[in-house]
Amino acid sequence: MPLRLDVKRKLSVRSDRVKCVDIHPNEPWILVTLFNGHAHIYNYDTQQLIKTFEVCDVPVRAGKFVVRKNWAITASDDMFIRVYNYNTLERLHQFEAHNDYIRSVAIHPTQSYILTSSDDMTIKLWDWDAKWALKQTFEGHIHYVMQIAFNPKDNNTFASASLDRTVKVWQLGSTAPNFTLEGHEKGVNCVDYYSGSDKPYLVSGGDDRLVKIWDYQNKTCVQTLEGHAQNVGCVAFHPELPIILSGSEDGTVKLWHSNTYRLESTLNYGLERCWAISCLKGSNNVALGYDEGSMMIKLGREEPAMSMDASTGKIVWAKHCEIQQVNLKQLSSDQQLKDGEKVPLTVKELGSCEIYPQTLSHSPNGRFVVVCGDGEYILYTAITLRNKSYGNAMEFVWSQDSSEYAVRDGNMMKIFKNFKEKKTFKPEAGAEGIFGGSLLGVRSYSGLTFYDWETTSLIRRIEIMPKSINWSQNGELVCIATEESYYVLRYRPEAVTNAISNKDLITEDGIEDAFDALSEIPETIKTGIWVGDCFIYTNSLNRINYYVGGEIVTISHLDRVMYLLGYVSNENRLYLGDKEMSIVSFELSLSVLEYQTAVMRKDFETADRVLPTVPKEQRTRVAHFLEKQGYRQQALSVTLDHEHKFDLALQLGNLQVCYELAIELENEQKWLQLSDVATKQGDFKLVQECLTRAQSFGSLILLASASSDKQLMATIGDKSRKSGQFNIAFLSNFVLGKLDECLNILIENQRLPEAAFFARTYLPSQINHVVGLWREKLKQMNMERAAQALANPTDYENLFPGLIDTYKTEEFLKQQNKIQSARTYQTISPNWEKNPIEEMKEAEENGQFSYIPVQLNRGITDNDDDDDNFDDATETPIQSIAKPTTTDSSVLNKLVSTVNPDRSRSRSPMNHTNTSSIKPTQTTSISREASTTSKASSVISTTATAGSGRRTSMSDLEKELQEFDIDIDTDDVSNTENGPSVFKETSKNSPNENEDLQFDDDDVDEFLKET
Repeated sequence: MPLRLDVKRKLSVRSDRVKCVDIHPNEPWILVTLFNGHAHIYNYDTQQLIKTFEVCDVPVRAGKFVVRKNWAITASDDMFIRVYNYNTLERLHQFEAHNDYIRSVAIHPTQSYILTSSDDMTIKLWDWDAKWALKQTFEGHIHYVMQIAFNPKDNNTFASASLDRTVKVWQLGSTAPNFTLEGHEKGVNCVDYYSGSDKPYLVSGGDDRLVKIWDYQNKTCVQTLEGHAQNVGCVAFHPELPIILSGSEDGTVKLWHSNTYRLESTLNYGLERCWAISCLKGSNNVALGYDEGSMMIKLGREEPAMSMDASTGKIVWAKHCEIQQVNLKQLSSDQQLKDGEKVPLTVKELGSCEIYPQTLSHSPNGRFVVVCGDGEYILYTAITLRNKSYGNAMEFVWSQDSSEYAVRDGNMMKIFKNFKEKKTFKPEAGAEGIFGGSLLGVRSYSGLTFYDWETTSLIRRIEIMPKSINWSQNGELVCIATEESYYVLRYRPEAVTNAISNKDLITEDGIEDAFDALSEIPETIKTGIWVGDCFIYTNSLNRINYYVGGEIVTISHLDRVMYLLGYVSNENRLYLGDKEMSIVSFELSLSVLEYQTAVMRKDFETADRVLPTVPKEQRTRVAHFLEKQGYRQQALSVTLDHEHKFDLALQLGNLQVCYELAIELENEQKWLQLSDVATKQGDFKLVQECLTRAQSFGSLILLASASSDKQLMATIGDKSRKSGQFNIAFLSNFVLGKLDECLNILIENQRLPEAAFFARTYLPSQINHVVGLWREKLKQMNMERAAQALANPTDYENLFPGLIDTYKTEEFLKQQNKIQSARTYQTISPNWEKNPIEEMKEAEENGQFSYIPVQLNRGITDNDDDDDNFDDATETPIQSIAKPTTTDSSVLNKLVSTVNPDRSRSRSPMNHTNTSSIKPTQTTSISREASTTSKASSVISTTATAGSGRRTSMSDLEKELQEFDIDIDTDDVSNTENGPSVFKETSKNSPNENEDLQFDDDDVDEFLKET
């Protein structure tokens, strides 16, 4: 029977004639040297050209990777060897190696040597550690030396192929060849060694169109392979498969079985003559070089022939034709295994197999091992590897019953029971593959068909092209994996039993109710096994996952491709192997799997019994599983992760648990989440505490306003102000009507422009103070002109019409400010319909409101601390000033109206000089409290000294001013001849201002009399 060999194309690229190819062992790269003098490196995974070397203008006939040095070495027809760093593309060295074309380069596997062969009929050994010194020259061929190759089993020997029709074997250190192999009728173009330990063979190809296999120990030709129509230009033993590859100028690559020497396959990609073949140890990839481009193909499957009996802990694998075994029970009890690390095991040789094993598997009970390959199968006993049965088969599968198995021989299916053939049948749609388990699965061009093992009757036909099928131990669950996804189905044997008794339930596609679809997962499965109701698998992303109840849990990430072997329950460890037969393990708690399996079966009694055995570090994983299954209350009691527990309690609305965890976690986000749930449940006391702990003052404002909680709003203002959240503090005070506090907040934050406009809108009495601070701030910022451009409404009333009305309205609103009951909401006019100024005027006309001017220039706050600034002032004169009569207002208006229009108040603000400021003495504090009164006193003082027709004595003036509680220092008064000056600063700044101020004497007398 032919060797089951799949050929998959991985790279196909067109180029100039290819003379040599080489595969990088670690990267997905292929080095290609061309006849046009260039060298390329392709990534065969991405199908991209990633690096290019412009070597020379003549053919580059050889190129090799030197991975340990990050080099690419080329040899060309200009007789030069060139060395490049393939990462930087830098040329590191070059030298002339021969006197003629260089045909081949071979890299020593371990030492710093390279061999070169040339048309000058010599072979040379170079040492790069000795600055590329020539160590030895090998002479003996009488024609071109076409190729050289190191012996992989003895690195000190190598073989050479020459057009003198011979193959010579050489020894490093010896100038003469060890021996010569003669047999080709024409020149020999190529040579390669067999890397396996069981045969001392090498292969050669020549212009006689023959491929010859030689035994270099007996120095004889073992086999001659005929079939090529033109010269054979390249040959290779595949290092992993029992394959010999030969490429010819007839454009074909032939695959020969290395054991039977049978021609297995012929590949022809239409790229003209084949010049180069390269294989890589540990890989099934093969690189091919042609006249018109390069190819990369993958032969067979890379999954190793390896199997494990979980009950005994024995792992058996095939290394070429050798069967080897390791026993996990040999590990000492005190030996701690770490996840992902190689398990130290002693390999035991069981013997050699007569066929090349492509698959190897244990029977379900572990007593037998079957090897399948070369179109045959051999059944061995697992302990002694004794031959139990054999036969022709392309595939072999086990039933759930270890005494029953099936084989596929072409399209024929044969079922055996106790090593005897029981049934034979041929599926209607043919058979391309078979799968074992509770049912016999057959893949055909039409899809997947399940048959009963006993009767071979049709159970179910499914339109799907499976890659693998895995059944659970109890036969209830099955995983069907395709190239792009996998499906989990539940098998219903009771439906099959009912259908057998009732033929009406059987359709042409079988029994429709035989399977229930549970899940479809878009992942590509490499290998998989069932443990209970949990399906453990490796995927295309090199992860170990397991599926249970629709949930996917990742166990670990792998750094390379690994294949699942089995799960040892008493060790709680999962074992995997790679293509190098290295065994690694990962911990996976059986109790977790049992618990999840019990939950999936809704067997909560068993689940509760298993839960105490689940390790604490696995409890949270179990809780996540329960949550995804919808069992949140159980998950809350299982989980040990506070974050997860808090989330579960939130979902369940368990405020008490949430509150306790939030106190423990002390996380702002947790308090906010809890506040949301508490709001939905109407627990506003808890909401307030949560928001307070989270310092979510914005939400607290919403809560306070919605609940009309004045105390809470005040608390928000205080705390937010202390914590620096001034926007919240401003808003809370504004809602409470604390306008003075709002103004203070703006001033504290140096938001003086906003403070000025806020005062202009809500607190006109504070404009003078705020504008003064604004001016000072601008002066500190060296913005003198901007400061002078600011017009103070107190000084420039003509620029601010209705300013006096705003003063009055402010006082009016303060008197009208009272708390309204919520029940009056319907009767109170909304603010947008009110006109406070009109309401003030109406109240003033009706005698319901009287304006108190002293409050025009009061400080920002009315607290008792401000009274400390008035130590020299008594309450009596302030009260007397605070209650002016109508006559006072008329007299004051008359006085103001007689001021010359050229007075500074009517000047441009840019040219303004403050002439109404009182010298800052103890009594001038009243000026900050009552600007209007101080202006009046200023007018009186100025008039008393400026009048030309009438003189007023100092004693009389002092008497009049004392009624306003104003002290005049003797330094501030001039002699009576020049007229006394009350304001030194005013005199300095405006020396001619007295000339501009003209008042009627009768008016002054009337004002003093009325006062």
